[in-house]
Amino acid sequence: MSLDAKIPQGPLAEKWSKHKFNLKLVNPANKRKYDVIVVGTGLAGASAAASLAELGYNVKAFCFQDSPRRAHSIAAQGGINAAKNYQNDGDSVYRLFYDTIKGGDYRAREANVHRLAEVSVNIIDQCVAQGVPFAREYGGLLDNRSFGGSQVSRTFYARGQTGQQLLLGAYSALNRQIHKGKVKMYTRSEMLDVVTVDGHAKGIITRNLVTGEIDTHSGHAVLLCTGGYGNVFYLSTNAIGSNVTAAWRAHKRGAFFANPCYTQIHPTCIPVSGDHQSKLTLMSESLRNDGRVWAPKTQETAEKLRTKQVTAAQVAEEDRDYFLERKYPSFGNLVPRDVASRNAKEMVDDGRGVGGSGIAVFLDFADAIKRLGQPAVAAKYGNLFDMYYQITNEDPYTQPMRIYPAVHYTMGGLWVDYNLSTNVPGLYALGECNFSDHGANRLGASALMQGLSDGYFVIPFTLGDYLATIGPKPVDTSHPAFAQTKQDVIDHVNKLLALKGTKTVNEYHRDLGHIMWEYCGMARTEEGLTKAKGLIQALKADFWKNALVVGANDEVNASLERAGRVADFIELGELMVDDAQMRKESCGGHFRLESQTEEGEAMRNDEVFSFVGAWEYKGENQQEELHKEALNFEFVHPSQRSYK
Repeated sequence: MSLDAKIPQGPLAEKWSKHKFNLKLVNPANKRKYDVIVVGTGLAGASAAASLAELGYNVKAFCFQDSPRRAHSIAAQGGINAAKNYQNDGDSVYRLFYDTIKGGDYRAREANVHRLAEVSVNIIDQCVAQGVPFAREYGGLLDNRSFGGSQVSRTFYARGQTGQQLLLGAYSALNRQIHKGKVKMYTRSEMLDVVTVDGHAKGIITRNLVTGEIDTHSGHAVLLCTGGYGNVFYLSTNAIGSNVTAAWRAHKRGAFFANPCYTQIHPTCIPVSGDHQSKLTLMSESLRNDGRVWAPKTQETAEKLRTKQVTAAQVAEEDRDYFLERKYPSFGNLVPRDVASRNAKEMVDDGRGVGGSGIAVFLDFADAIKRLGQPAVAAKYGNLFDMYYQITNEDPYTQPMRIYPAVHYTMGGLWVDYNLSTNVPGLYALGECNFSDHGANRLGASALMQGLSDGYFVIPFTLGDYLATIGPKPVDTSHPAFAQTKQDVIDHVNKLLALKGTKTVNEYHRDLGHIMWEYCGMARTEEGLTKAKGLIQALKADFWKNALVVGANDEVNASLERAGRVADFIELGELMVDDAQMRKESCGGHFRLESQTEEGEAMRNDEVFSFVGAWEYKGENQQEELHKEALNFEFVHPSQRSYK
């Protein structure tokens, strides 16, 4: 099957504006004849639902939380990128485009990334108008700070709560439309399948998480805004409820899954402290503006630190290795996340890790406090420092933070074209749910940018083109496809409830996470991926034989919820391993030990792998089929990434 990305012709800077003009329109009187389903109410979903309702469409919005305010978007801390150039330090739309293409290791579409950079300036204006309390500098303009992969300051922030404040802005816009009756909000509702009629998405099947009722909902189009799948690794920075089920069930209904092995490892997370943990906590990348990353120069000094014979403050400057500053003098501590993560792992693998476990490096603020004063540092990062103290009982004002990489974000997702449409007509994917903008590695502060770009400024144009094509004919819920899909969901739920083995679903999830982290995590090998494939297949077979699911359907049943999500994670994990094994190159966060430069950097193979790998589901326990979308670089020539 040929993948048509529908990339507009013409100069890069004119593609989006010309494309918008060429898209079909729905007149205001006709908009109220269309029903649109939005699944997920984080930044992408809330902004899309609010924008479409404001235009006049009838929107049905769904989330499995008890309020849209609890979407995982609130967890984003450090900021949102935009090419405003308020600092007058050389930023521009083109530089943001260039940094994003380069940061993604030349595995993203040029047209999508340039559009993202273009609309970034509008996002900030809209959010300010909504009352988002961005930090300001002395002259009254919005303040900026730097994030990894950039040599300019373009990251707008609200202390360490940027995601929460942006979501409150989108949530207020959504609430306005709920009050007007243009959005019908369904909370505590989990999407379990997509209904397709004649190849077009026409509805979804949901389970009410309070009553267990299986419901059918119809619409002229379905928008999936359900986030990423980082919890396939069990331990990640994602909320425990974050899952892949909506996207995965859409995949099994025909939507291609693109670049599933592209997962982002974030370098500044609080290290694992034991098997009791169910998630990890992120320390914002913004901390690398003022914090200096270091490890002891020798294994002997590291051992003294681990056994508490000496403290970090007692380690002399000449005995410290500020390894990012040493290896990458141009970018220093602000290298992209994949580069910082790999180097931290190298320190630990070399026996120079710190902390009781030895699996950590230091993020030290002593120089910043000496230079700026503790009150200034507290004003910038106080809530982050407080969070670290509450979790570790260590004061980052007086001793360095301990950090280590952890799974954070997923660049892979449902394949979409330039219009954010999957290959299933009428089914769209927005935000982290799609694959489109970040290539093999996301730059910091670009997740919020993409989610709001898709919801506020892209889908309101592109969705109208599709709706104008199909016309406002009501969706017929009596079509046999609705009843059949609902029955499929009921059968799957009953299959899960019939599992009365001896091993909890949580144990299976933890086992899967160990396999994924060990063999498909920060470093991957052909041998390890082959082993992982077999281990996951065995885990899946054992799950359907020995898992224990308690309770019934017609009640609040966390065991049932988790079982469905873990079953989907296991299947996704196998596809991720297939994708990683197919891609015999290193790029971004996907590091194959067999493919590295003499200096240990990721080495791409552009001649063979300059494509998007989109996988087609072929049936239960069948090998998926790979489709390739070629990546053509007209404006940025791919080269070996260097941050030195």
